[in-house]
Amino acid sequence: MIKWKYWLKYALLSLIALSLVLSQSSLLLAQTAKKETYLQQAELLIQIGKKQFNQGQVAEALDSWQQATKIYRQIQDPEGVSGSLINQNFALKKLGLHSQACKTLLEALRLEAWICDTTLTELNKQENSELTTAIRKLKLTPTNLLGLKSLGQVLRLVNKLQESEVILEQTLTLTKEKTSENIENDILLSLGNTKHSIYQRAQEEYKWIEEPLYRETLIKRIPQKAQESINIYQIVENNNAPINIKLQAQLNHLDLLLDFNEWLTNNFKPADIQIKVSQQIQTLINIILQNSSAFSQLPKEQSIQAKLKFAKNLNKIQNASLHSLAIQYATSALEVAKSINSKILESKSLGTLGQLDSEKSQIYFEKAVNLAQSINDVETAYEWQRQLGNLYQKQGKFLAAIQVYGAAIDSVTQIRNSLLLNNLDAQLFFYEKVEPMYRNYMRLLIAEKYPHFEHQVVKTNQQFQLAQLEDYLKCGKLDLVALDKIDKSAGVSAIIHIIDLDDTIEVFAQLPDSSIYHHSVDSKLVKDHTQALLSILQNEELVSNSENLILPHSQALHKHLIEPIKKVLPSSGTLVFVLDKSFQSLPMSILHDGKDYLFQHYSSSETLGSRVRRPQALHQELSNALIGGISTFAPSFYDPNVFKGLKPLPDVEAEIADVKRQTNSSIALLNEEFNTQRLIQELNKKDFNIIHLTTHAQFSSIRTRTGFLTWDELVNVTRFGTFLKNQAQIHQDAIELLVLSACQTAKGNKMSALGIAGVAAQAGARSILATLWLVDSKSSVVLMNEFYKNLKNGIPKAEALRLAQISLMSMPEYNNPYHWAPYLLVGSWL
Repeated sequence: MIKWKYWLKYALLSLIALSLVLSQSSLLLAQTAKKETYLQQAELLIQIGKKQFNQGQVAEALDSWQQATKIYRQIQDPEGVSGSLINQNFALKKLGLHSQACKTLLEALRLEAWICDTTLTELNKQENSELTTAIRKLKLTPTNLLGLKSLGQVLRLVNKLQESEVILEQTLTLTKEKTSENIENDILLSLGNTKHSIYQRAQEEYKWIEEPLYRETLIKRIPQKAQESINIYQIVENNNAPINIKLQAQLNHLDLLLDFNEWLTNNFKPADIQIKVSQQIQTLINIILQNSSAFSQLPKEQSIQAKLKFAKNLNKIQNASLHSLAIQYATSALEVAKSINSKILESKSLGTLGQLDSEKSQIYFEKAVNLAQSINDVETAYEWQRQLGNLYQKQGKFLAAIQVYGAAIDSVTQIRNSLLLNNLDAQLFFYEKVEPMYRNYMRLLIAEKYPHFEHQVVKTNQQFQLAQLEDYLKCGKLDLVALDKIDKSAGVSAIIHIIDLDDTIEVFAQLPDSSIYHHSVDSKLVKDHTQALLSILQNEELVSNSENLILPHSQALHKHLIEPIKKVLPSSGTLVFVLDKSFQSLPMSILHDGKDYLFQHYSSSETLGSRVRRPQALHQELSNALIGGISTFAPSFYDPNVFKGLKPLPDVEAEIADVKRQTNSSIALLNEEFNTQRLIQELNKKDFNIIHLTTHAQFSSIRTRTGFLTWDELVNVTRFGTFLKNQAQIHQDAIELLVLSACQTAKGNKMSALGIAGVAAQAGARSILATLWLVDSKSSVVLMNEFYKNLKNGIPKAEALRLAQISLMSMPEYNNPYHWAPYLLVGSWL
């Protein structure tokens, strides 16, 4: 009986267990079926997205792939998530959202966010090592391989060229023994393009950077990078690569050779090198022409772009038959664009024909502009508006040129205001394309005495200066206020624009009643004096130079720039200067009227583009100061981007003690304590409205070499902005005054104020006080003490600086301009 009960109990338990197993199996089967359904939905969305993408419905494709990503996440399919994110990257790139594409790829590959961070301007050894290690840890699946190649490509588009180079080189090494030759060729082509971009960036910098030491570096770097890119293109061309990859390599190779040949010619490089490059150009053209059927084997959109690129390259060669051939290729591209009803490619084809066919240029450019505008493609419209303006100007159709240049400036402003908010890497080739357009427009407005030209030129100069600052910082749109939008009670006597239009220097004085007085002067009467004065001021022996060396040039500049507008200026007050080109490195306080220096009657500040953060008086009783300084040799003195030969600053402790005494509350960091990490910690803990740094700072036309030294490194202008970004977003009025009291300017740099304004803009500071050369430490202590004492008495910043300079000048040991002239206030004068 007992035994039977045990058997019954055992049977019941078995039945229960069996039912549980069956129910769990049913549940698993149901879950598996549900997962399979979701998986099918995700795969269908991927296919729909690909179809939409191929049909030009890029935004719709992005949406489909985003939905697929959500499903893959829901069913916990990491491979599916990565693949769908990589697809999103293709759509984002097509939409011009390269920065977002970069971040999406990092998510797909599970790599660190800093890789896409555009504020990190140079890759150091540690970051290089970290990046290399992270890539080698990845499993070499087809998805990861596609993601790495795409990341290398998009990093090139966001101008992160070192990162792009490292990723593509590492990916190439990993794939050589494990994948097909086609994939290897594709990665090689991307690597060649990145090295091509490194060469182009060095080339562009060489065109406009005037600092002798950096130019020496570039003149070595340019041929080296050109050859590296050429070598890779040749490998792809000699491999058994697919036709589209081989043709892209050939066209990019030809583009590089033509550009390099022009650079060699302009820089008088050895004739044998030029002959060799010229022979390579001819050989490559012959190869492309012999295999011209390759163009028609490409997908139609790629075929159009390849034909237009080849046409533009052929047009760079002085050869009638090649010029005729270029027109044929562009005409063929236009026909294909019409056949697929692509307005954007049709516009690009027409614009290219405008560049090639001088007899019909006007017709082609006008049609190209109209087509681009009809589909609201502002960036393409801008390119053809710019070239149409140049054409009208050459034809003597000045009023037409004014109209079309005005439209082009509206277009480029729209591009910067919208596209740059999401796409900080938009390439507008500022100094090659944008700057000449602004200057041509202003020249024509003045020459034609266009109605209300004074106001229009001032407005255009504001736009140009701001665009220049944004381009320098690569930061997108800056949130600054135009001076003419500021309350007239802000106490400005006049805003003085000094604009360099090559043949003439134009001076515009904006008065509080909105009237504008204009004066024009022959640049020959000004430029030699400007250059001579700059050379004297940037000379390390300035302290021992007699004042008599400065005065002739100072007086000549006052005579031609200030004297003609003196009749509309009050006898004293505050002047705000908007300076152009070489004038940016000149302290306007040093101009002399024969009796007095300008600063003896006027306080002054400078702005870039007549724009500042809204002026506001510094309330001394609320002043909280963060003070930092270095008084001994520090590791940062040996940073590769730092000017050579730095020595410890004397009297740092005395200056820090004075500033501490003159401010309401403060935190002081000296030497080892003034390291980057501690600086960030203090900035995050508390809101400071004054930051005073008694440390070496430097200004260059290159933003990676513009910044200040902490104990351990050079904090460049971009990184400093990053430190303060969160604080500025929460407390926009946090920094009233940033003081850099031991600055120097790179020799040959004529745009110091650009670097100074850049630091202020990135820091979110209303005002920045800096020096244009490294001043005597003892006189600096005296001036800073007087400056802060004046601020404490409620005197506005510009006037506080002027009074401190006058006080310094009155002391016999400091009356040389070396001591009192280099101080420059940029931004708000209140």
